[in-house]
Amino acid sequence: MKCPFHQKQPDPFGDARKQDGILINEFQGTPVPMLLRHEDVRKAAKDWQTFSSDAPFRVPIPSEEDVRTVKQLPLEVDPPAQQEYREIVEPFFNRAKLPEMIAQVEELIGGLVTQALARDSLEIVREFAIPLQSRSLAILLNVPQSEAEIWISWGTHVFREGDGTSKGAALEAYTNSLLDRAAAAPGADFFSALTQAKFQGRPLTREEMLGYCSIVFAGGRDTIINSISGVIGHLSAKPADLAFLRADPKRIVGASEEFFRVLSPSTHLARVCPVGATLHGVKVEPGSLVSLNFAAANYDPEVFESPEEVRLDRRPNPHVAFGFGPHLCLGAHHARLVVRSLMKTLCERVERIETIEAVDKYETEKSYKRRLAYDRLVVRLTARA
Repeated sequence: MKCPFHQKQPDPFGDARKQDGILINEFQGTPVPMLLRHEDVRKAAKDWQTFSSDAPFRVPIPSEEDVRTVKQLPLEVDPPAQQEYREIVEPFFNRAKLPEMIAQVEELIGGLVTQALARDSLEIVREFAIPLQSRSLAILLNVPQSEAEIWISWGTHVFREGDGTSKGAALEAYTNSLLDRAAAAPGADFFSALTQAKFQGRPLTREEMLGYCSIVFAGGRDTIINSISGVIGHLSAKPADLAFLRADPKRIVGASEEFFRVLSPSTHLARVCPVGATLHGVKVEPGSLVSLNFAAANYDPEVFESPEEVRLDRRPNPHVAFGFGPHLCLGAHHARLVVRSLMKTLCERVERIETIEAVDKYETEKSYKRRLAYDRLVVRLTARA
């Protein structure tokens, strides 16, 4: 069976990428040049001396200076310290490759799909994607599922829904309580590991522990939620793709990478230029921000043939949805596990996904409007006979 090609996915950066290779957009009152080409983004992501991540609160776009008080680790630090910080927590994130965790996540998804099949309809973002992200994270961090029920109440994004300042303060208070409990009675969970960890021979400070917790809870939450709803929405709109995957489950791995490329859950991250730079004729002053636009790079026609088309059998697929270089996303294994296990379960148990209501989710800025996934997606699942 040949993988069907579909309607084109919009690329808001296409013209600027072709003409200038750069697009300037004002974020929070500051003009920020965005690198748009695949080669430029990958080169900058590796060149931490020119494009530094040592910029607390300013690496996410928009910046988070008003919603948190700690530097996110290891995101907002440069090598070589970045690698040392990363090695402290990497074993927990690598748990997503362990057979026992894969089985737990598949069981979790199986239960959610069973509940969905028993209902006439369900809203995917809040009733499926958020619980799946939160409960699978509890598995990854080796904490009780009761904690995940707290996380479910946070919504799609920890900081950017409602009052970000109060939510940021509440998150810090909550993580402090987790760390206090872990220090008093250490176990085999992520937070206990932080209380026992050492950096350059000394124990982690509480601020460093909170920095890890911030990236764990806020860094990949909305991106996985958007990926889940985006995959389900696509397979609903294109049942031939569901049949394509069902015909040979080995296709799921490659198809998941294409979904990550097309959806590019994180549009971009910022870097600071310590000594300044000139990008395609645009002068960047020392201390100013530059955006590495992963979403634009993933649609670069110099790298991806017909990039606006969703090709579940695309080969090769050198996307940068999880970043590139030393700051490659720590949660990539977790995201891949969740999305691939979801696709596997849908292929095995679901005959048809019918969309009842869909409200697209957009990232709207002065210079571009980018579709992310869904604010609301109501579907009906029909079981396989």
